[in-house]
Amino acid sequence: MQIYCILATITIPAKAMFDRQPTLSNEMLTLRPLREEDFDDLYAVASDPLIWEQHPAKERSEPEGFATFFREALASKGALVAIDRRTSRIIGTSRYMPVKETGDAIEIGWTFLARSHWGGVYNRAMKELMIEHAFRFVPHVLLYIHPDNRRSQQAALKIGGVKITELNGQTLSTRPSASVIYHILRPSP
Repeated sequence: MQIYCILATITIPAKAMFDRQPTLSNEMLTLRPLREEDFDDLYAVASDPLIWEQHPAKERSEPEGFATFFREALASKGALVAIDRRTSRIIGTSRYMPVKETGDAIEIGWTFLARSHWGGVYNRAMKELMIEHAFRFVPHVLLYIHPDNRRSQQAALKIGGVKITELNGQTLSTRPSASVIYHILRPSP
């Protein structure tokens, strides 16, 4: 009996290699992977209770609640910190997460910014960087938002988000803390 061993090259589709922790930059912001040593600087932003005013996880403004959020962000392997290029200070965070129903989409969420950077310009700059990166790999970006979080829903609309409940005929599951889904479709070439 003879046994043959054949070596083969396996091609992995580009979307399978989605880099969920890139370093991205524009004239306003640098987004880079979250690191353990970012805890204190990011908590200094998150400790403002008004950031969480329309969010169900208000405990994130407290040390214990934020510590849980931070541990989950590190474990996600998709979290980025936002750094204001003018001041070199951390001003917030966001993250990429897979969408369990499809490999053709990525979720962008868990975003918060210092109130000093509210008003749309920084959030738009952050989301544009993240969406542009995502569209290199997948045609769909999803934003899951709590129904009471009107600020985030307005921000989703401003960047072209459209409210949906399904994608490609597949009903999307939601979370109690994020049951409204906005969709952004990659433009045709």
